[in-house]
Amino acid sequence: MKPRTVTALALLPLLGAALAGCGSSAPAVTATATATGSGPGASGSAAATTVADRLNTPWGVARLPDGALLVGSRDTGRILRIDPRTGARTDVGTVPGVDAFVEGGLLGLALGPNGRLYAYYTAADDNRIVSFAYDPSRPTGAQLTDPAAVLAGIPKGDNHDGGRIAFGPDGLLYVGTGETGRSELAQDRNSLGGKILRITPDGAPAPGNPFPGSPVYSLGHRNVQGLAWDAQGRLWASEFGQNTWDELNLIEPGANYGWPVVEGKAGRSKYTDPVVQWRPADASPSGIAYADGAIWLAGLRGQRLWRIPVNGDGTAGTPAAVLDHTDGRLRTVVAEPDGTLLVTTSNTDGRGDPRPGDDRILRYRPS
Repeated sequence: MKPRTVTALALLPLLGAALAGCGSSAPAVTATATATGSGPGASGSAAATTVADRLNTPWGVARLPDGALLVGSRDTGRILRIDPRTGARTDVGTVPGVDAFVEGGLLGLALGPNGRLYAYYTAADDNRIVSFAYDPSRPTGAQLTDPAAVLAGIPKGDNHDGGRIAFGPDGLLYVGTGETGRSELAQDRNSLGGKILRITPDGAPAPGNPFPGSPVYSLGHRNVQGLAWDAQGRLWASEFGQNTWDELNLIEPGANYGWPVVEGKAGRSKYTDPVVQWRPADASPSGIAYADGAIWLAGLRGQRLWRIPVNGDGTAGTPAAVLDHTDGRLRTVVAEPDGTLLVTTSNTDGRGDPRPGDDRILRYRPS
């Protein structure tokens, strides 16, 4: 059955020509499970402290200009405003129509340059993006108003729903999607699954996209879970592999990252190799952030936070792990202006081992 592609704002038809692709000339770094500074008093690190606890399946996090966080619950669709300095929380409201099942639900959150809050969520028939006006002066639980459809028709499945969204330095919205377990979607330019999309805040294909009239920015992805830009404005993305390699990719417009033909480093000219690859037991990567010259990558199954130094030429130094098995599964990373990192745990998502007080937002200060 041909996958359905629908957009809320009448996206132009996608082109169907084959992609020539581009290869990677630099070898991928293969990360090991070696940790540096993984607990209290460990050399080269400091322990994480808890800034908020008793959270239900936290997933998406959006940082407000005043430093407060909007944190979404995957399973309930509820959004809380949390002050990471005090832990104080306010019920902002609930995104209507969230269908939480297995890996789906209320996923990524992002604050737009227009001040609106964007949410990626699983609905009855698809994954979609909607934006809201956020008004903290309104009553508790009713601070999301004026909903507007942004993008619909992203394939939905029991797993591989993607869900990470982020506004880039160009003011455009980048969307990481999954192929929902139907691997052929990743190579199908007429599907929004298994892609990184680039759209305007209103949901139209962004001007200058590699395929005119299409929201597709890159393809050949299995399940994109993290998006972040480095100091040079380059886009990095984390991706779940299958059984062999998880990936950190440097994203180029129009590039094909190989799934399902290849997984991890392949050295084939048609496909772009990852910059770093991990065994799934060491990573199963989710959110990423850039700080202090490095990409910081949260591991779910790997239960650690990876620091990957990135170089000016797009290569990477040796990854090192911190918070190694100290707090369970890690989902989302937010870089604070003072150099600290806020990291959410993901132990109540049905695949973790919840501890008293889970889930949490942790503060980690790199040494």
